[in-house]
Amino acid sequence: MRYAAALGAALLLNACANLLMKVGMKQVQEAGGILRDGWMRAVAYVAGSPVLVLGLLCFALNAAFYMYALQSRALKISIAYPVMVGGGFALIAVAAHWTPSLAERLTGRQLLGVVLVLTGIVLIASQADGSNA
Repeated sequence: MRYAAALGAALLLNACANLLMKVGMKQVQEAGGILRDGWMRAVAYVAGSPVLVLGLLCFALNAAFYMYALQSRALKISIAYPVMVGGGFALIAVAAHWTPSLAERLTGRQLLGVVLVLTGIVLIASQADGSNA
């Protein structure tokens, strides 16, 4: 159970990291781009941006929780990775739609795609015990 909780935490942290990075980089893009003044200024800008620093911290914590979850003998990578990637995709697609600074479009077809991805994850995870139903 603790490994599943760690995987869930990793998934949430990954989604938060991606959303924070997008919000932070949207601000950078509006200012002319990250490499406009060279690499050193880019590093300084990222280090001085609370949104980007928080995004990087979420990525680091995501990696720590994901590695912790992967040490489980019962949790196969063939299950953990689809949960992480597909679940993250679904969370990000929906959250980006509802995040005011992003306000990304989420059409009915796109929402159907999210549902199909989640259905695929459920199908993959339902065979986690290795049996053939």
